[in-house]
Amino acid sequence: MLIDRVVVGALQSNSYIVFDQEFGEGLVIDAGEEPQKIIHRIEEKGIRVEGIYVTHCHFDHILAVRELKEALGCKFYIHRADEEVLKRSVEDAELYLGLSSFDPPKPDGYIDDGDEIRIGRNILKVLHTPGHTPGSVSYVFDGGVFTGDTLFAGSIGRTDMFGGDIKLLVKSVVEKLFKLPDQYVIYPGHGPTSTIGVEKKFNPYVGVDGILKNRFP
Repeated sequence: MLIDRVVVGALQSNSYIVFDQEFGEGLVIDAGEEPQKIIHRIEEKGIRVEGIYVTHCHFDHILAVRELKEALGCKFYIHRADEEVLKRSVEDAELYLGLSSFDPPKPDGYIDDGDEIRIGRNILKVLHTPGHTPGSVSYVFDGGVFTGDTLFAGSIGRTDMFGGDIKLLVKSVVEKLFKLPDQYVIYPGHGPTSTIGVEKKFNPYVGVDGILKNRFP
């Protein structure tokens, strides 16, 4: 399985094109902005995108979804617990970026914890990791995990927006993501990659000596 990171938009969100070159199949994880930039990368690879799967529904991860759906003829999937976040993304996009015309599409389907998404010979497994939003998910594959805004290199996601819950976020990281093998690569929603092992040891919030690690029962 191959991964191409496309950094897009004012908030420098990571959109990922995940694909199997042999089968010519792929999907997009998060479609933050600049749809033409993402489409150009997809066309370069000559792959067929089967769906757009988001880690959560904050505006900076879904601004390009409508344009990608129309251009690629693919479907849009979210976790059902993020439906209200999807609705609120319209006002958030105007508040933070001054975008008054943002109109996200309705999801074509829903994903849930334990679901498996096949890309050629490869499988992504859905891991529900709430906290940043109620419906935040991570996508686990053999060798890595797309963590969205739940876990970053050296940080964790904010919880001061609608549906955020710091206790849930820490639990998702410590009890779910940190149970993955240390060598697994973290592909976050913003910023560079890291590994599970590095974050378990050194993350200043949830690592061994992290300020939030033992704060919640």
